[in-house]
This record gives sequence, structure tokens and C-alpha cells, in this order.
Amino acid sequence: MRYAYAITGALLLGGATATLALQPSVAQVAQNEPGAIQAAAPKGGAPMSFADMVARLQPAVVNISTKQTIVQKQPANPFSGTPFGDLFGGMGGQGGAPVKREGQSLGSGFLISPDGYVVTNNHVISPGAQGATVNSITVTLSDHKEYVAKVIGKDQDSDLALLKIDATNLPFVKFGDSSRARVGDWVVAIGEPFGLGGTVTAGIISAINRVTGQGGAYDRFIQTDASINQGNSGGPMFDLNGNVIGINSQIFSQSGGNIGIGFAIPAEEAKPIIETFRTGGKIQRGYLGVSLGGPIDDDRAEALGIPKNQGELIAGVEPTGPAAKGGLKVGDVVIKVNGAEVNPDQSLSRLVSNVKPGETARLDVIRNNKPASVNVTVAARPSNDQLLAQAGGDDEGFGSDDDDDSAVVPVNGGALGLTVQPLTAGIARAVGVDPTTRGVVIAAVDQSSDAAQKLKRGDVVLAVNSTPVTTAAALSAAVNQAKAAGRPQVLLLVQRGRGAKAFIPVKIKG
Repeated sequence: MRYAYAITGALLLGGATATLALQPSVAQVAQNEPGAIQAAAPKGGAPMSFADMVARLQPAVVNISTKQTIVQKQPANPFSGTPFGDLFGGMGGQGGAPVKREGQSLGSGFLISPDGYVVTNNHVISPGAQGATVNSITVTLSDHKEYVAKVIGKDQDSDLALLKIDATNLPFVKFGDSSRARVGDWVVAIGEPFGLGGTVTAGIISAINRVTGQGGAYDRFIQTDASINQGNSGGPMFDLNGNVIGINSQIFSQSGGNIGIGFAIPAEEAKPIIETFRTGGKIQRGYLGVSLGGPIDDDRAEALGIPKNQGELIAGVEPTGPAAKGGLKVGDVVIKVNGAEVNPDQSLSRLVSNVKPGETARLDVIRNNKPASVNVTVAARPSNDQLLAQAGGDDEGFGSDDDDDSAVVPVNGGALGLTVQPLTAGIARAVGVDPTTRGVVIAAVDQSSDAAQKLKRGDVVLAVNSTPVTTAAALSAAVNQAKAAGRPQVLLLVQRGRGAKAFIPVKIKG
């Protein structure tokens, strides 16, 4: 997946629903006011030309650019301390002084009020590279007038931002109802691809509620074949009545150019967030305090003996978080949230995020192949920076230790192709996991096994099919139990360094 915005210069080198209630003056109406462009969309189908429609809408679409400063560390001087060191004076032995470079990003946006509120994508106005800072944001109208923009609100999760420019009597457009969009409907996209200026493309809706696999509460898009390229990010997607039903955001492409697969944030997702920004509110989302082990695909379903495409696995539970207080456990498969099914089209993250903090969510789960339910009082989701800090790093090392490793034994006669040993505190430190972690550490992997494609020496196995294991014998017993039940594989809960826990399906040999 690629964001559909352009980075140039140095950058190339290196959940309550609401509706917008804007009150324009009597003398001015929205560019897409009902009746204004009705002739452009006859009931019989697509118009002979989009020209009249575009003429009304294009003035409300803007170019958004940022000026950024990028601080790049210099590499260490490989000739330091040699007769050639003076030839590279700018490079110190441990790396020279950081170098500052200028860069800019380009994207699109659209006016939603005559007094200068502009909607765009968060990534359009965010730093485009590591070490970059945004110094200024400029909004350029279709008549080439430029304004310095102020950020009213931005949100990384939804990838939305609201800007404000100091101007009046501006052309603007309104959000429509994206829930009424259908596959096959015509759409028109207007934006600033590659900084070329106002560009119009047309196509159809290829899919609605498209899940791209990126995860999170907002992984649900309108897919279109209307040409969307870098620089189109933040621009509007219109229906034939001139209503904004989507905000162009990403493209799927191996080359970075358009191949007919573009994605827009649905208006029904964007409207309440933009209105919250405009009224000075704070975006709050529900939070359980868990890490997810993935949806129930074919392999996980086989390992657990449950239907596929129903529910998501819980791979980790924060000890003091809402889920732990409510009784949710590692290995639980959450199949419903307040009666709504968890499935590939409706993720657990999405359902939980729409529960207001402080409210109780009933979670229907499968625990040890038996139905159960837990009630969790949902908390407010921490910021992304806080969540990243909680996740920690990803130390994948494995080293020797003074602890006794005489207990290294193969599991179940090699049925998984693994050789494991008990996880002592010393070994835990060596492989980079928390010393309080309980499990068995992988000492060797049979290269002819399925495990060889997924696991490696130093990985820590915490559980098999939701059964905790702390010895090789316990692991073998769990594998034997799955084999006796006729299951072709087991699901291992694995910790690798300081990274997040993950459920890994591994086939049982012979």
C-alpha cells in the first residue's frame, strides 16, 4: 500500500456520529447545492460529459504543500585515524555533525466552508521522512492564491486532518452519504497529482467496505479504478450529484503509479471526525489493552478446530488493562462484540474503537473450544506514541549463558521439528525477552519441517493451542493431544525478543 501523495526535493534524496452543520451566508451556496448540477447527472446514467459538473466543483479543490527540514546524520569517517582522514574533514570518527536539508510534500484537499476550513489527509501534512519537521503548510486555490494554513486537528489512525486558512467567500463543497454508494456507480476524483495542478479523473466504484489488511479501526475503504496517483491524497471523490463521498488516500501499486486500484476514506467515516475537529473536540476511541494474534484463517482454524473467518485471536493481555480486569485471556478467540460479529469485513479493532470509553462491552469468546463471555469496561485508547513505547523494541538476538542447558530435548520425537529447552531468567535476558516470561525457548529447528519457514532459534514458545507450556514435556503433551484429535497443525503463541507476541500455525510432521 502506498499513500497517494508526492514528496519532492530533499525528501527524494535521502466515535459519535455527527453531520457538518455549516451555516453559509444567504448570498452564497455550496458548489454542489442540490439542483446546481442536476443536469450533469441524468437519471439514465452517466452524462455525455463531466464538464459542467467539474466546472462547479473544481474551484473548491486545493493544492496543499509543506516545507520541511530534514536532519540527516552523517556516516562515520572510514578513514579516521589514517593518513587519508583529513581528506574527509566533514566526517568525524563517530560521524560528523548532522546535515540539514530542505524538502517539501505535495497533496490535495478541499474546502468545506466559505470561511476557509480545508479537509485533507494527515499524512499530507506530516513529516515525510525520519528526522523531518514540518515548518509551514501552504494552501493554494484554483485561482493560484496562496494562504498559510493552520492545523485545527489531525488524527493518524483515521489519516484525516482539518486545516484553516484566513479567507472568506470561498467556494466549498459538502459531504454526501457514502453509505448509499454502490459498486458500479460512477465517481469523479479531483486533485493535484505530482503537483501538476487541478486534474480530473473518472471511474467507477470497484468495491465498498474494502479491507486492505493494514489493520486498525479504519481499514475500510471505497475502492475505485478512477486514476489516483501521488499528489491525489486528501482530494475529494465525488458522486454524480457532486457530493463528496470519499477522501482519496492510498493506492495499491508496485511502481508507485496508478494501476487502477485506488482507495478513498468513506465520507461516513470522515464526517464525525472532521466535525469533532471543527468544534474543538477530542477524538476518543475504545481500548481493550490487548495484542491481536490475527483472524481465524484456514491454518488457525485447523489448529484450533473451529470455523474459519469467525473471530480474532488474543495474543497478549496487558496485566493492568481493561481486558485483564474483565477476564479476557490469551488464546481467547473473540467472535462478537456487543452482538456484532468479528469477521474479515469487521475487525475486532474496529468494533472496540466504536465503543465509547467508560461503557461496558460484552465479548463472546471461544475459550478452549468452549463458548464463554466476558464483560469489559472499555478505556480510552492511548496515543500511538504511548502504544509504541508499550510495545518496546524488537531484539532478535540469542546468545550463550551460564545457565545449565542440559535439558535441551526434541519435542514429541520431532513432530514439530523443534528442539527446546526451559526458559530460565538468564536465557530470557540472552534472547531479549522479559526475564519474567514463562515458556520454552527454541534451541534448534529441523530445516525440513514447516516450523523452519516460520520460527528460529531463540524464539520463545509460550503456549500451544492456548495451553501454556513451560517444559518440553508439556509442549509434547499438547502436540500429542492435537494429533490425537485429528488436527494437522497446532497454534504456537510465540514471543520474539521485545516484539509483540504472535500466534504461529505449525504443521505436525507425519
